[in-house]
Amino acid sequence: MTTSDYRKHAQAPVVHGAPVDSDEPRVPLYVPEFAADPHRVYSELRRRYGSLAPVELAPGVPATLVIGYATALKVLNDPDRFPADPRVWQKDIPAECPILPLLEWRPMASRCAGQEFLRYRQAITASIDEVDMYAIHTVVANIAGPLINSFCRDGEAELIQQYVFPLTFQVMNYLLGSPPEIGHQVAAGIAAMLEGVDAEEGSRMLGEALMNLVLLKRSEPDSDMTSVLLQHPAGLTEEEVSHHVSQVYGTGIEFELNLIVNTLLLILTDERFGGSVLGGNLTSRDALDEVLFNDPPLANLLITYPRMPILLDDVWLPAHQPVVISMAACNNDPAIRASELTGNRAHLAWGLGPHACPAQSLAYMIAEGAIDQLLDALPEMQASFPDDDPTWRPGPFHRSLAALPVTFPPGAPLLGHEDPAMPPALRP
Repeated sequence: MTTSDYRKHAQAPVVHGAPVDSDEPRVPLYVPEFAADPHRVYSELRRRYGSLAPVELAPGVPATLVIGYATALKVLNDPDRFPADPRVWQKDIPAECPILPLLEWRPMASRCAGQEFLRYRQAITASIDEVDMYAIHTVVANIAGPLINSFCRDGEAELIQQYVFPLTFQVMNYLLGSPPEIGHQVAAGIAAMLEGVDAEEGSRMLGEALMNLVLLKRSEPDSDMTSVLLQHPAGLTEEEVSHHVSQVYGTGIEFELNLIVNTLLLILTDERFGGSVLGGNLTSRDALDEVLFNDPPLANLLITYPRMPILLDDVWLPAHQPVVISMAACNNDPAIRASELTGNRAHLAWGLGPHACPAQSLAYMIAEGAIDQLLDALPEMQASFPDDDPTWRPGPFHRSLAALPVTFPPGAPLLGHEDPAMPPALRP
């Protein structure tokens, strides 16, 4: 079935008692216009459709976007009727669909239901629980210092490529127990996939590197997440472990990077936080929670696939068609939104129910450490966008800046930190 065929035959959500033409144009979430101002789009969708809106995740790929907080709770707390397994859905998705690699089934908890889900969830949760939380602060500081030293005398930097991306990548290497040579392979594979020059070769390189890491930890186990996954009573195969390692690299870097960058943007551009955080009245944790409400790193995710047609909020949801929770829209639902967010953590950025993120404390600690290290070293840093406005990467799922350029008075290098041994693919 081609993309056009899929578009023609795809069903739309149907309002109960008010038939809707299935060919009605859907709102595309993959275009730059959506990325530039998603909250305006959410408001318009809420005005037109209520809590459930017809959208496209990619050309010819329909879905229902959940933009009502109460409705999201119904879906997230009902995994029996709203499972996360995409296998039936993906059968009719064209191989060239750009979002298929991200959403297709893999042997991981986030793509499974029932006993499969429980088996994988227990293993990945156990691997996270084994992380030495007391050591993370030192690990982040030891990575952050050399990175800051690499640009602190320049008076300017692009923080994503020069600081946040290499920092999150090195932290993931530490958590997974990846030695430098395998880290270099992973970096090269990811770079090739992101640049799109040879994505297929990049995917092959990445898969080979991940399996090399799994085989290394099979023969030389340690206390890292990869070793714990291999040793867990769930009995994961080496292939299953490699998929979980891939998820930690992929989701861990994407979520953590966007969380840190979006929070830095808030601190640098919003006087409510900039002066208060730098002055000590508020903490970086307060700024992180503001971002998790307004611009969560993964804005539209937590995708489920109804087993059968379901009537929800007076809308018929087709069987096996994606139902996507918009954490960003639900967090800003006027029905639950409070004007004061400081200290309020009742958002959906971490998910809810059985599929809630098991690494919340770890993600907070990494982000706080990365932000505090940078602000302590360069307290007079200012954003320096060419046209005074940030540019956001288009895409239906993430809320991600294209770049975060800053200027600052040149400063002396931090003592005790040598230049980092960065993989070539990650050097700015």
